[in-house]
Amino acid sequence: MTFRYDFAPTPFGDALAVFSDEGIVRFDLSESEDPSVPWLLESVARELGAVPEPEPGAADELSRLLGAYFDGEPVRFADHVEFDWRLTNGFSLTALQTISTIEWGETMSYGEVAVLAGHPGAARAVGTACRLTPFSIIVPVHRVVRSDGTPGHYGAHPERKRFLLDLEAR
Repeated sequence: MTFRYDFAPTPFGDALAVFSDEGIVRFDLSESEDPSVPWLLESVARELGAVPEPEPGAADELSRLLGAYFDGEPVRFADHVEFDWRLTNGFSLTALQTISTIEWGETMSYGEVAVLAGHPGAARAVGTACRLTPFSIIVPVHRVVRSDGTPGHYGAHPERKRFLLDLEAR
């Protein structure tokens, strides 16, 4: 299996997009000003057990979709992008695939996702799946909110979650 990477622009900075022969395997917003910092790629390489090779242009279609999304078009990434789910498994995989079905502009609570994923009472596990998702933005974990309807966190960046929810509410 070969892995390749490119970068895709977002309002939060460039994101690392890693692809396998089966589809996108990771889409990661960097915590750094420069998304090409070695530690980000090293982390992905450790997870994959292989070093992705640079491939400029590999993320062109994803970048086009992200541009449309951030322009306010209700893009459902799962309809346009093949996902390679190898970096997640078990209930986290089920939860993330369930979250992928949440429509543009809608939200679900962590508990509601747990019920739909077949594990009532696993709201915390849904939260963990959201926090550890290998697919920032393109699997819409930002659409999962607290049971009282408040957004909750988005990693260390709750302002990003609010931005994405506001974008979809327009």
